[in-house]
Amino acid sequence: MQSVINYICSPRQLFLAIVKKTYFLYSDAVYLRLVYSLMMKKSLHLKNPVTFNEKLQWLKLYDRNPQYTTMVDKCEAKKYVASVIGDKYIIPTLGVWNRVEEIDFDRLPDKFVLKTTHDGGGEGVVICRDKKQFDKQAALSKLSYSMQRDIYALTKEWPYRNVTPRIIAEEYLVDGHGDLDDYKFFCFDGNVYCVMVCVDRNIGSPKFYFFDRAWSLLRLNKRGKEAPEGFTLPKPRGIDEMFELAGRLSTGIPFVRVDLYNQDGVIWFGEMTFYPASGFDANLLDETDLLLGSMINLKN
Repeated sequence: MQSVINYICSPRQLFLAIVKKTYFLYSDAVYLRLVYSLMMKKSLHLKNPVTFNEKLQWLKLYDRNPQYTTMVDKCEAKKYVASVIGDKYIIPTLGVWNRVEEIDFDRLPDKFVLKTTHDGGGEGVVICRDKKQFDKQAALSKLSYSMQRDIYALTKEWPYRNVTPRIIAEEYLVDGHGDLDDYKFFCFDGNVYCVMVCVDRNIGSPKFYFFDRAWSLLRLNKRGKEAPEGFTLPKPRGIDEMFELAGRLSTGIPFVRVDLYNQDGVIWFGEMTFYPASGFDANLLDETDLLLGSMINLKN
């Protein structure tokens, strides 16, 4: 009933839901134009894209390098990344299964992470911090739902189209403060412009700040703009190496966000994200949308 009330109050959301339900009726370009206009409240310019969000949509349609499928597959990406920067940055895999029913919980340690290989946005991630308190049925339900999700159908993120849905288990990594902070590097064909640091995720109120190589705050988002003069976060050990690794992994790619973790100076690969917020980030500051867009070279 609440969803009906929401749709009555917001016809735009109703139209968006209808378009997403009938995605199979449209070509990729038409679908993206419709969803973009409904979510961003403005037209999508594909012939002459300028902003970051616009260029991400263009890349979905026209930059279809088959290797991207390997890079977004959470299992296969480990092999690819290891071949570029080395095995020591890869989080150990504890198991791989084709079906949720095959997961062998008895063989897993007291703490672990389960992920579906084809899903995005954390939808297919389950964290077990204590097996005694772990709700296995809730985990199986979440993973089962994730296994049925089709990222390509809903977002037209082409690299996900041919990823085989599987489940992997990884070691659960923590540092002296609990869950590891997430470092997301914005990379433009080997040039790493900045890193977005995600903090306080483990207490349910994540905060995001952008920093450059010199660890100076970049006021690229609302939280950054409102931060007081002189604001900073602790500079992690090994940040220069992290910038260097992100650059190596992004060489030859117009744009990719390389996500890394830092465990008290030990660096781990997280994932590669080609389309942050799927290119529908209405919260991005206008000036940031233009700035990041100007860094994506579509000529090649």
